[in-house]
Amino acid sequence: MQIFNDYHDHADFLTVYVREAHPTDEWQMKSNIKDDVCYAQPRSLSDRLAIANDFTKRFSYPVPFGVDDMNNAANDAYAAWPERLYIIDESGKIAYRGGMGPFNYNPAEVRAWLAGRYGEVKHPEEKPADGNPPKAPGAQPAKTEAQT
Repeated sequence: MQIFNDYHDHADFLTVYVREAHPTDEWQMKSNIKDDVCYAQPRSLSDRLAIANDFTKRFSYPVPFGVDDMNNAANDAYAAWPERLYIIDESGKIAYRGGMGPFNYNPAEVRAWLAGRYGEVKHPEEKPADGNPPKAPGAQPAKTEAQT
C-alpha cells in the first residue's frame, strides 16, 4: 500500500469489492489457500459486506473500501472483475484505465501518473543491518588497510 501512503494527501483512493474472483464454490486457486483468502461467492449484500469487513480487518487494509451492490453496477460500469485500476479526475472523467488483472494489472502505471501530476515521492535507501551502504550488484568489497 506504499502508493496509497505516498499520495493519499493529494488524491482520494477507493477500493471497490466486486464479485469474488476465485470463490471456494466456483474457481478456487491454490494462492487463495496459501494467502488465507477463501470465501464462497456472496449470494447477498450482507455476505459481500461480511467478506469486505473480514478482509479489511484481517489485513489492516488502510484504503477506503466500498462494496458493489448485488446488481454489480460498479463492476459493469468499470469492467472491474477480477481487478482493475482507474484514475478518475476532478471533473469525473476517466484519466487512466488500467488493464484487466491479473496479467495487465500495473500499479506502476498509476504511480507514474500520480508522480507526473503531483511529483515523484522518493524513499531513502534502506541501509543493511550492519549500517554499511548497500553495494551495487557485482561490486567487489572495498579493501581495508589489512588487505593491502
